[in-house]
Amino acid sequence: MLAVIGGSGLYQIEGLSGAKEICQETPFGSPSDTLIRGRLEGREVIFLSRHGRDHSYPPHLVPYRSNLWAIRKAGARRVLGVSAVGGIKRRFSPGDFVVIDSFIDLTRSRDSTYFEGRLSKKPAEEWRTARLMREGKVVHVDMTHPYCPQMAEILTEILEDLKLPYHPTGTYACTEGPRFETPAEIKMLEILGADVVGMTGVPEVVLARELELCYAGLAVVANPAAGISEGKLTSDEVLQMMGQKEREIKEVIRELARRLPEERTCSCGESLSGAVV
Repeated sequence: MLAVIGGSGLYQIEGLSGAKEICQETPFGSPSDTLIRGRLEGREVIFLSRHGRDHSYPPHLVPYRSNLWAIRKAGARRVLGVSAVGGIKRRFSPGDFVVIDSFIDLTRSRDSTYFEGRLSKKPAEEWRTARLMREGKVVHVDMTHPYCPQMAEILTEILEDLKLPYHPTGTYACTEGPRFETPAEIKMLEILGADVVGMTGVPEVVLARELELCYAGLAVVANPAAGISEGKLTSDEVLQMMGQKEREIKEVIRELARRLPEERTCSCGESLSGAVV
């Protein structure tokens, strides 16, 4: 089953037949909103608003661990994270889609792992993650390929077929927020090799990997980043761009739900193999 996590400007998906709300508690508290479960293109899909439908969670306080755990508990094995980003490289223009394939983590205060050794919570579930937590294991998950290659390939095909402006790869720099970055910070990130910048991509992708979920990051360039933009950065322009791209985003989601095969041909489901100390 596919789960979609919607970022700023994407608070719901129309067209879900038989949609019902799922209130899912986790060992880490409640997720940022109720999960919406229904059928899209004949396939079961879960939707979760990352910031809450009233956008009440800022990036640094999103309950990421709860969100991913709730999605896994509801039965999803694949996750599409949709987000708005600022463009760093000049060839990444406002309105472009980016299929993220790597990240740089500059966050500071977030709970970014389920594995805390002897201090780990003791969840009752029987997934490998939960069992390792109960055993108090220390785990170092590999992030050589943090995003699911199978999902990324299908996303690229969809964007190509729909003739949407896109980049098949991109490095996402995740900052703490909620403030926007300074021009000096953006210059540093450009030197480090980042293509786009956002505030929510990490630890979401990391936690998905620790749960052995497939995860794909689909970003929409909302504006040029600080120092590249000629004017002041505002939340208004981010939401305005996401509003303009909403129809296209939802078309991509519909196509992804339709085209994803039942079988996972990637190795995401074995992410914890060899990771336990």
